[in-house]
This record gives sequence, structure tokens and C-alpha cells, in this order.
Amino acid sequence: MAKAPLLLIAAGGTGGHMFPAQSLAEVMLARGWRVRLSTDARGARYAGGFPPEVAIEEVSSATFARGGWQERVLVPLRILGGLLAAAARMAFDRPAAVVGFGGYPSIPALGAAWLLRRPRMIHEQNGVLGQVNRVFARRVHRVACGTWPTDLPDGVAGVHTGNPVRSAVLERAGAGYIAPGDYPMDLLVIGGSQGARILSDVVPDAVVDLPQAIRDNLSVAHQARPEDIDRVVAAYDAAGIRAEVAPFFADIPRRLSEAQLVISRAGASSVADIAVIGRPAILIPYAAATGNHQAANARMLYEAGAAVVIPESQLSPDALRDSMMAVFGHPEGAMQMAQAALGCGRPDAAERLAEMVETLAQERK
Repeated sequence: MAKAPLLLIAAGGTGGHMFPAQSLAEVMLARGWRVRLSTDARGARYAGGFPPEVAIEEVSSATFARGGWQERVLVPLRILGGLLAAAARMAFDRPAAVVGFGGYPSIPALGAAWLLRRPRMIHEQNGVLGQVNRVFARRVHRVACGTWPTDLPDGVAGVHTGNPVRSAVLERAGAGYIAPGDYPMDLLVIGGSQGARILSDVVPDAVVDLPQAIRDNLSVAHQARPEDIDRVVAAYDAAGIRAEVAPFFADIPRRLSEAQLVISRAGASSVADIAVIGRPAILIPYAAATGNHQAANARMLYEAGAAVVIPESQLSPDALRDSMMAVFGHPEGAMQMAQAALGCGRPDAAERLAEMVETLAQERK
């Protein structure tokens, strides 16, 4: 009996790379494929959510962006060792397709696939290609884009698949939106650990400046760094505003579906979640993001009229308060923003990716 076709997924060691990779793995298993994940030791720590049927192979890889000169000298050797190991495994059990999701741990598998001429593609989550995906964009057969438009090298064509979202988000896709009014309202404030500090600096002051009638109806859920929690709680308490402040919320999909407004950084996963559920947003792109890719991530929702974008350099309590009033003070406009966000959502992103994989494998058979 012939073996089921094999998909080799190559992904780096951050949630932004691993979560969409996991979503594709789940869909391909359901379609009868075998799936292997190629990553390094750091990436393997993020692989706990992958189905148990996914075989995880650790390869050696490295980056010039970390460590001292002694470690950087060894980077080419570590990558070469990982590439040779990946090529040996690939020759023994040939994948029908190889998909890279970015991050330096994806280099060995993508490099081996290029050397052995296996069908290969990449998926880029952000509106600007990461360094590894930019290197391989001209060396793969397909480029799938999670954010649209994506800044691609000249001569490279991309396909907008969207960013796969978690099943908990899909369960609330298109959840009915209740526009702002004279009744209880929810404000959700989310930001990655690196980018959360400025939100803690600005958001409480902006909320305190809202009209009393809005503050009386408002409940805030605010993600903050652990070292900032006490001062954020104190700011809300001093103004008599109901607020829940924590470093992490495990139920973000529920909170998104219940929110009248979301204030967020513009990470690819956050933007995808906001769009799939369909909520008005104020996006503050993280200025230190590589290649300013968060500004590119925010572009689609902004151009659709689903989000207000405030550059970090222009963020102030007054600017944020005015943007919040544009939503809380205009229910019809808020409803239009929610509908526009929903129009940008790609709840079938993982299925679109799976279709691309199967088509690529068939064409290159």
C-alpha cells in the first residue's frame, strides 16, 4: 500500500510563524496527508499545540542577529549542518511539498528542498517579507501572503490566502456586533510583550479623558507587561473605571467578539483575528518591528475603513481619545467599520493554503 503524501513544514521559533503552520498541519492531516515539522530546538518549544500525528524533526540552524562574534562565526557551519541533515531525511522520505513559514529555523528545510528540486512554497504572515522569506521568494514555486498587499521583490507574484487563525477565533467568526450606545460597552486593549508598554503609558489617560457618559458605561480589558500592571490598575481605579488588567488573556477570541472597540498593535495574527471576527479597531503599529512591517499589516484594515491607524510617533492621550470618540460617538460609523473589517477577514485561510499545497504537489509530480 502506497504511503500518504508527505508535507514538510518549516517554521521558526515564534508564535507568529508557528500558529499558521499549525493550522495548515491540521487541515492537511484531515485531507489524508502525512505532516512533518522541521524546526530548531527553540522552535520545538512552540510546537506543543501541533497534533500528535505531526512528526517533529529538530535541525541545526542559527542567525547572525544573536550572540557574540564567537557564535556568529559558527552560524554558516550550523546552517550547513542543518541543511545536510534535512537533505538526507528528504532523500530517504521525499516530501510531496515543502512549505516555509519564515524564521531562520526554516532555512535548512527550504535550502534542502531547493537543492533537491522538491515542490516548495513560502507563506509570509506580514505585509513585508521577513529576511528568510525574502531570500527564498525567488527560489520557490509559490508565495502565499497572509497580509494584503504584501511588499514583494520585483518579479515575484504572491497569492493572498490570508493568515490562518486559531479554531477558537473561527468559532466566533462574524459574531454579531453591538454598536456603541447608552448601555454597557467593552474596550479591549492588546499588545505583544515588546510593544505593550506605550499602550500602558497612553491608553489609561485617554480613557480618563472620555466624556463621563461613556466612561460610566465602559469596561476595559487591558493587556500590560507585569511590571506595568500596578500603575495601570491605579490609573483606572483613580478615575472609577471598571478595568481588568493582566499580562495575558487566554480568552481573547471571546473578548474580541464582545468588544465595541479594540486598541491593538498591528501584529499579523492580531489583525487577522480582528478581521475574521469583525471589529472596529485603533491600530498602533510597533515602530521597532523589522522593516516597519506592522505598518504594512495595518494597511488593509485602514484602507477598507475598518481601522484608525495612529503611528507610534503621533500617539498621545489626546489623539487616542479623539480616535476613540470617532467610534464610541458614532454608532452607525462603528457598525460600518465592523462590517468593513469582516470583509477583510479570511476565515478559510488554512483551506486556501491547503489548496495551494495540493495544486503545487500535483503540478510538480
